[in-house]
Amino acid sequence: MATYESFIKLNGAIGDLVFYNLNGKNIVRKKSGFNKTAYKKSPTYEKVRQNSSEFGHCSKVGKLIRSCISKYIELAEDALLYQRFAKIMTEIKDLDSEHEKGKRTVKLGLKTQDGKVLLQNFQFGNFPCFHQEAQILLGLWDKSLHLDKSIIADEVAIVSIKIDFENNLSEYFEEKIKLAENQSEIVFENRFSEEDYVIHFVAAKKDSQIIKMGFV
Repeated sequence: MATYESFIKLNGAIGDLVFYNLNGKNIVRKKSGFNKTAYKKSPTYEKVRQNSSEFGHCSKVGKLIRSCISKYIELAEDALLYQRFAKIMTEIKDLDSEHEKGKRTVKLGLKTQDGKVLLQNFQFGNFPCFHQEAQILLGLWDKSLHLDKSIIADEVAIVSIKIDFENNLSEYFEEKIKLAENQSEIVFENRFSEEDYVIHFVAAKKDSQIIKMGFV
């Protein structure tokens, strides 16, 4: 990009040069070599297309999940949380071994044990996550959250998140449950069907303050 002085004011393209005015200055630059048709079809851009497709997919899935727990994300006061969460979505997607590069999905990555662990170990700000201290078990009509006895809480909030990967939609149901002293098994509503893909976010509180939160 360069400036030029001339009594003739040019605006537009001449050959491979583009002329325009920016903040009162006359600017001239060479045309970009980028070609939309080549980007879509040329083998040269294959890896770029693959990365772009998967990045867009991971961004959409991450946004679907975050939208269901936005109030807890705000409590985390973590300026880099969105970027870190997008990175985790990418790492989980990379675990999809069923599809070729460019078509890998977060859904199949989450079906692996390593993918589940990555999500469960994601930390929201300075709040500790549960790691292996909590698990969800499916009953006949409901589900139950099992907390390690080392977790001393008097209330839990359980957010069940249904993700529709095909249509880029999400739905959630939150249930807040008061705990009896030393209660480690918490039965909660099985809101969605067995055919739905559901993940669970849990926040454990003591004296109205969150002591742990994350995916279980």
